[in-house]
Amino acid sequence: MSFSESEKLKQYKMNKQQSHPRTLIPDKAFTPAEIRECDEYFVNGIFEFNITRMIEYIRIHPEIFIPEKVCVSEFYNDFSVINQGYIDSVIIDEPVILAEIAPGRYNLIDGNHRMEKAKRLGYKNIPAYKLCAEEHLMFLTTRDSYEMYIGYWNEKLKDL
Repeated sequence: MSFSESEKLKQYKMNKQQSHPRTLIPDKAFTPAEIRECDEYFVNGIFEFNITRMIEYIRIHPEIFIPEKVCVSEFYNDFSVINQGYIDSVIIDEPVILAEIAPGRYNLIDGNHRMEKAKRLGYKNIPAYKLCAEEHLMFLTTRDSYEMYIGYWNEKLKDL
């Protein structure tokens, strides 16, 4: 059986796209999680996540998102914007949200005040929802950031 050059090129592109099991393939039907009035959002560089919609989704899918304990010292940073008056009112038992921003690397994207309070009170661990890239991708707020994130992620996979 012989393949034409165009068939070989097509096969090569397919194999290259699927060279890692976690390679992200753009979904033409992707709908951005646009920010509604009063929605909370998180900006991580050029990527913007709709936190309000993420929390709503987590709450209606408790069978998928099971909190796990994470070490406070691994995710604690000196946060530049902490509302001191708000710290006392936060509930540490409410899980923070960690998003996988590179393969195996998670960033705190929701719960900075809870993490700060946990550190101040000497907690070693805090509950967290850890969302892998495949799970948090749907909460990007624009089509452009969605496409850029897929490119960014797939480039990170090449470094493995």
